[in-house]
Amino acid sequence: MEKDNILHTKSYHFAIRIVKLSQYLVNEKKEYVLSKQILRAGTSIGALVSESKFAQSRADFINKLMISLKEANETQYWINLLHDTKYITTDMHKSLYADIDELISLLVSITKTLKNKGI
Repeated sequence: MEKDNILHTKSYHFAIRIVKLSQYLVNEKKEYVLSKQILRAGTSIGALVSESKFAQSRADFINKLMISLKEANETQYWINLLHDTKYITTDMHKSLYADIDELISLLVSITKTLKNKGI
């Protein structure tokens, strides 16, 4: 993991939170379907960001970040659904939502900048 890249760092730490959330959902709430959905989407954000480091072209780099953004949006959906169905508390929701919102903002900013620069 790159220590000087804020997007890599934040997406990695978010993935750790998502793994722990999934474990909580399975072990404490006995929830097996939604936990797999949020685990897949939430961890793929950082995986795609990491994968983008070795993109084959500029277009591939942007594409990986755009897919990561789509996964972040899906993760935000699952976070809201878990809260609204009472699988997670309001405090858990607020904390997770703040993190995913920050990741989405970073990804939007980076991709817009790259596209505006014609990269």
